[in-house]
Amino acid sequence: MSWKEEVDEIAKRRELAKQMGGEEAVAKQHERGRLTIRERIDGLVDRESFSEQGPLAGHSEVDEDGQLVSFTPGNYILGLAKIDGRPVAVGGEDFTQRGGSPTPAGLRKSVYAEELACRYRVPLVRFLEGGGGSVRGTGKQKAGPRPAGDPVFSRPRFESFAHVMATAPVVSAAMGAVAGFPAARLAASHLSIMTRETSQVLIAGPALVERAFGKLLTKDELGGARVHAKSGVVDCVADDEAHVFELMRQFLSYLPSNVWQLPPPETPSDDRNRCEESLLEIIPRDRKQVYKMRDLIRAVVDRDSVFEMSAGYGRSQITLLARLDGRSIGVIANDPYFYAGSMSAEGAQKVERFIKFCDTFHLPILSFVDEPGFMIGPDAEKAGTIRYGVDAIMAAVTSRVPWASVIVRKMYGVAAAAHFGPEGTVLTWPSAEAGALPIEGGVAVAFRREIAEAPDPEAKRLELEEAFARGRSPFPRAEAFGVHDLIDPRTTRPALCEWLDWVEPLQQELVATTPAPRR
Repeated sequence: MSWKEEVDEIAKRRELAKQMGGEEAVAKQHERGRLTIRERIDGLVDRESFSEQGPLAGHSEVDEDGQLVSFTPGNYILGLAKIDGRPVAVGGEDFTQRGGSPTPAGLRKSVYAEELACRYRVPLVRFLEGGGGSVRGTGKQKAGPRPAGDPVFSRPRFESFAHVMATAPVVSAAMGAVAGFPAARLAASHLSIMTRETSQVLIAGPALVERAFGKLLTKDELGGARVHAKSGVVDCVADDEAHVFELMRQFLSYLPSNVWQLPPPETPSDDRNRCEESLLEIIPRDRKQVYKMRDLIRAVVDRDSVFEMSAGYGRSQITLLARLDGRSIGVIANDPYFYAGSMSAEGAQKVERFIKFCDTFHLPILSFVDEPGFMIGPDAEKAGTIRYGVDAIMAAVTSRVPWASVIVRKMYGVAAAAHFGPEGTVLTWPSAEAGALPIEGGVAVAFRREIAEAPDPEAKRLELEEAFARGRSPFPRAEAFGVHDLIDPRTTRPALCEWLDWVEPLQQELVATTPAPRR
């Protein structure tokens, strides 16, 4: 007796599952300028590497003879795959069914996504599109809200989010309108992405906002890319879905598969002894003149290795991934084009999060210091700048990864402490200056009366500032062994490559002492 009939039904159900919400629903998805979840997975992962989990999860109807009449697949697709030869877990909502709002099978698969990544200790990639639950619940359309909550012994849903983020890299992308629980998943990621024209991220949609506030806004006005590039909710805005795939691959290439490994090095393609002549004059002698910090960074790190995160948020601080001699590092720097590089409340939160991210995945931190201090003024006080600034400092001084700090210009006030890790290597350039207060502000406060009583107050102020500037030479600090070395800016790259050689055993020790996974 053969099982051919049952085997044929397995094949039939698999084929029905691949049809998702049907041809019409798929066509509508394409008309909106969006791919289906299966197309997204195929566009990201290595060819023929996707091994689906629960491909037959869903709901079937059979006739009186037990013959299959219809099969509706769960509307969450999940599986294991490879990206550039490295294993990952990948999944996302199928928007062609119920607009992504979970079916019972879809919900179970989505909840299993974090567990899958933790079980195999691999990165988790999520494609998000949908509004989470609905007032109808997750059963049939006629069902009402579930009358009772989860049992008292169930584990909190967000515990799995915390667990996976402490285990492996998590990358999520909003590929359409994302609200409720999917929006929480987006935020619970090491890298969050949204598409520029086709996605929105919302706590609640326009209808609820109108009811609560009497104000009608579109989804884009509430939570489009223009909003969240500045809010800090997303780290990157992609031009289209193909760009999302590119950003995901690039980001994961800097990171280990889990916290019990080191990031895989690339074969160096750049001379570690390269000395860029431009670094000799990139810092203007005029202390009030700005310069392009990103140009400085690119002149030091491996060519074409920069991956910036949260560029539109906390813009006075720069956070990015890069490589030195083929090895992954995290980079923090000040951008003098915004608030002269001073640390705002948003910038402090950005720096704190980035330091903790680097600490999680054992990435050495390189800091280019041009810090004039915390942002001042009534808006800065209302934003709680000092509290968030101290949080950033605490993240720096309690981090475990190796640090190298290069003082390229200003190092003033309490905020400067956020740019130096414990037992870090400190290099300084001839353009460096340091003190309790920036010269301009310090002179204005300390010599207020003298300046006011001078025949020409402006000339007197400039005279005092220039005198103090001459006195803030970097040589006394080097002579007092207050820094490890005062260097020719052109030699920064070879000096830092040598630093990475020395700290590599410390990284290996961090991996060896990382606690075992908690179950």
